[in-house]
Amino acid sequence: MQRRKTRRSFDLFSAFSYYVPGAGGMLMLLAMFIIGAVIGNLTLLGFMALSEEAADTYGILISYPLMFIPPMLYAAYQSRKNGFFEWGISIDSSNFGKFSGVSIALAVSVATIAAGFALDPLNAVMPPMPEALERMMSSMMEGPFWVTILSVSVFAPFFEEWLCRGMILRGLLQKMKPGWAIAVSSLVFAVIHMNPWQAIPAFVFGILFGYVYYRTGSLKLTMLMHCVNNTFSAITGRMDMFRDADSFMDVFSTGTYTMLVVLCLAMVVYFFFRMSSVRIPEGQRSGCTPVRYEEQLEENIGQ
Repeated sequence: MQRRKTRRSFDLFSAFSYYVPGAGGMLMLLAMFIIGAVIGNLTLLGFMALSEEAADTYGILISYPLMFIPPMLYAAYQSRKNGFFEWGISIDSSNFGKFSGVSIALAVSVATIAAGFALDPLNAVMPPMPEALERMMSSMMEGPFWVTILSVSVFAPFFEEWLCRGMILRGLLQKMKPGWAIAVSSLVFAVIHMNPWQAIPAFVFGILFGYVYYRTGSLKLTMLMHCVNNTFSAITGRMDMFRDADSFMDVFSTGTYTMLVVLCLAMVVYFFFRMSSVRIPEGQRSGCTPVRYEEQLEENIGQ
């Protein structure tokens, strides 16, 4: 029997193509994530025993990636095992419709910033953070800028999008209706933030990121959106005019603030309308490309 062509070893994302988790797989990935969180926190405690000051400043660069290593190893193992017998679903595709790569990257970036501003009234009605949580958030933002950028603008978009969109949403889109799949993956995205002050906005952003992933299958786009949102927050959080503000309402006049919120809401609605024009290819349940199509294309080109 002729053996099927193997996946490209230089492509990091292809290592997970043949693991398409359903509800049970999602729970297993979350269990692996919890194990990783325990390992990360224990490592951080050990780091603090050596130097509390260094742990406060640099500990997140070590503990945060450790949380995702167990689920990544588990998913890679399952994918490698399944790859001998099953076809897969690409974790990162480029179903951009009539958009070019540059134009859709610009569109999702603008929509992300608009969504962040449109959500700002939520910050105004949320109760104050507990002092311990506020200190933790402040210390993460007030440390060396390169540490902040690396942790919130590189690590968080890469690892969280891999788990919530690339693994969980990609799998659920093959098992249930898109709306439910996006909602469930967004709920997971909210829960892993572990506090309501981040979880509630994360759920809403998860809907936005999830819809883009459903239409395009592009993990690179959702990572970009996540990066844009976190980087925007990190930069504004260090600016004097925003440093002590609980929301943008404390910075702008009431009229300007209301106009900006309405404008940003309109931009987000228009963005959803434009993204709906990106059609799901016939025979697919999402914009995520079945691996067999890619391999057939490579075989055709090589002939």
